[in-house]
Amino acid sequence: MKFVDEASLYAKAGDGGRGHVSFRREKYVPKGGPDGGDGGKGGDVIIVGKRSLASLLDFRYKRHYKAENGRLGGGRNKTGRNGTDLYIYVPLGTIVRDERSQDILVDIIEEEQRWVVAHGGAGGQGNARFVSSVHRAPREFTEGIRGEERYLRLELKLLAEIGIVGLPNSGKSTLLSRLTNAKPEVGSYPFTTLSPGLGVFGDDEERVVIADIPGIIKGASEGKGLGLTFLKHVERTNVLLWVVDASSSSVSDDYLTLRNELALHSEKMLRKQRILVLNKIDLLAASDLARKEKALKALEEEVVSVSALNGLGIDELKAVVSKRKGGQRVA
Repeated sequence: MKFVDEASLYAKAGDGGRGHVSFRREKYVPKGGPDGGDGGKGGDVIIVGKRSLASLLDFRYKRHYKAENGRLGGGRNKTGRNGTDLYIYVPLGTIVRDERSQDILVDIIEEEQRWVVAHGGAGGQGNARFVSSVHRAPREFTEGIRGEERYLRLELKLLAEIGIVGLPNSGKSTLLSRLTNAKPEVGSYPFTTLSPGLGVFGDDEERVVIADIPGIIKGASEGKGLGLTFLKHVERTNVLLWVVDASSSSVSDDYLTLRNELALHSEKMLRKQRILVLNKIDLLAASDLARKEKALKALEEEVVSVSALNGLGIDELKAVVSKRKGGQRVA
């Protein structure tokens, strides 16, 4: 399924029904009084959070949403039926903006969380509302109020407590599959990951969502590569796993490239809890591994060495992740 994390749509609430004009017609009552009922209220347009959704793809195919109008009032003081509300379901983590003002209307982060983005119009008044001591047979009525309309901008930021970032081909997707129940596409070439991936880490007592985003390359902050396009999906995370390829000719340079590009996106990225993961250690001799671990620790980082491919060091990494969830750090 194609991953879509931004969409625009038009939402129109239902108009209120028109008030009715009628008079009682009963046997032996030739001149009955007015009994025209009010019109029904127009339906609302309501945004609803749905955990089972993972993308805004549906909004690429349907962009106009209109709730039902209220019905016309009836005789015998009958109020017209209200228009049916229209529900628009979005993934958790969806920010809803007014597209014209760019104001945030709501941030949908909980299952079944609801927000009325366009209110239906009130029904009009029937002629029974206009009777008075001096106006015994009114024929006045009012039209229903027009429902609100809005142009909306949806922006999805996945809800994950832990994010995985790194240069292309550093083994992030393989690491995600080791830490969680996810089954991402894995390959030995750059940009295997073309969209964010999610997995659940933990057991029945502790369930933590982990997000893996496409690889970040030097110059990403200037629009190169794919990673910076998706970095918003780890903006909500508490912990970041910075993954560095142990087989790289310079793990220090890779680390500094990653740090620089994250900082250019947002300085907040450097204030998050982070764990530096040296991956693919199965490709190194013991002496090379020790040298590269020393180079990274010299940067005053906590380093956990693993091989996501064969599982070496994964239990240690899980233990560190469990201890380090939440909080902020000063870079």
